[in-house]
Amino acid sequence: MSTPPELAVDVSGLCYSYGTYKAVEDVSLQATRGEVFALLGTNGAGKTTSLELIQGYRRPDAGEIRVLGLDPFRQRRALRRRTGFMLQEAGFLPEMTVREMIVLWSSISGRQDDPDSAMARVDLSHRAHVRLDKLSGGEKRRLDIALSVWGSPELVVLDEPTTGLDPESRRRLWGLVDELRAKGTTIMLTTHYLEEAEALADRLAIMHEGRVAVAGTKRDVLASYPATITAGLPEDAVGGLPDVSGALSVQRRPDGAEHLLRIETPVLQADLTTLLTWADNRGVALTDLHAQAATLENLFHAIRVGAGRLDESGPANAEETTHAKEDVTTS
Repeated sequence: MSTPPELAVDVSGLCYSYGTYKAVEDVSLQATRGEVFALLGTNGAGKTTSLELIQGYRRPDAGEIRVLGLDPFRQRRALRRRTGFMLQEAGFLPEMTVREMIVLWSSISGRQDDPDSAMARVDLSHRAHVRLDKLSGGEKRRLDIALSVWGSPELVVLDEPTTGLDPESRRRLWGLVDELRAKGTTIMLTTHYLEEAEALADRLAIMHEGRVAVAGTKRDVLASYPATITAGLPEDAVGGLPDVSGALSVQRRPDGAEHLLRIETPVLQADLTTLLTWADNRGVALTDLHAQAATLENLFHAIRVGAGRLDESGPANAEETTHAKEDVTTS
């Protein structure tokens, strides 16, 4: 398997089973050097197993993996100094202090860094001489982050890095990720927080039932799901609705006072303009008007119910179908 030099991670046709259960089935994905790649998915989608295969902890049943040009299972020792990993569960020695654990990790990883700087990055300087069994869950998570990015490795893999962190610690981690990316480090992460993926990822893949459902840049992935426009319509405005490009539906609201108009569209700006022009020409007062481009939350939900798939023309038409996020509210 020949991997282009610009790829930090190159996975093709990856499969892995636990007995008769297929946890990962025909997964292919690529992470470019110096980017943040988010691997998302429903519970049991195969994210963690995929990361364990990429880290060389398991031998794949089928498929090929190259990490920094090397086979992670057969050449794991050669990759050790070039990669940092953060798992969901850390294996710390409880009797050691924070500083002692960092110094030990320095000798294990083979990478050079400064213990004081490492603790400062994750706000643990004041806990340097505290035993690890006395740390809170969030503090242990922050120490795990410090060890994974120790020495600025070429690739950092973070599995649910902000689970258990308070909002301030989460923002600190986001800043650290941006700092590492600016230095050319590739970062692969899994997260349950979709806003985290939106904020950090250059490219992403969403897994479902062991397979990759959608993958690409955020722009291309979101182009696979329509934007939405909703508004309240008075009873006398339901007839003669505007001719829009998207799918338009009208339902009576539970209170019976008016109808709810909904448009799902690949061309948000054009259909919003058409709707507003129609309403202005007919003197229709739209209530609770809301227009929003596709979000990862929309796409994630669609995949969970089996509706989310990249249209074959999606990436090619990304320029035409993807728009800056708009949020319009009137009453």
